[in-house]
Amino acid sequence: MAERRVTIGWPEGLHARPASVFVRAVTSTGLPITIAKEGGNPVNAASMLGLLGLGAEGGDTVVLASDADGADQALDRVATLVSEGLDELPAA
Repeated sequence: MAERRVTIGWPEGLHARPASVFVRAVTSTGLPITIAKEGGNPVNAASMLGLLGLGAEGGDTVVLASDADGADQALDRVATLVSEGLDELPAA
């Protein structure tokens, strides 16, 4: 299983607009990805409800994971999005 630990770069954390950006980005990868606060239970990263339920704040560390083919490249892109607080998924 591929994993990336990343610090959330959006000051407001994964709430409202950043959560929407994140879910769209994860969905666009076409891969099953989970997200968890460090030490917490993973949730489906493409689920807005699951994501908001994490209560992840800016500066928190989260773990992104996937066991799908191509997961390393997809996780690298999603991790960059999260750590830099971007508005869209970086190009492949």
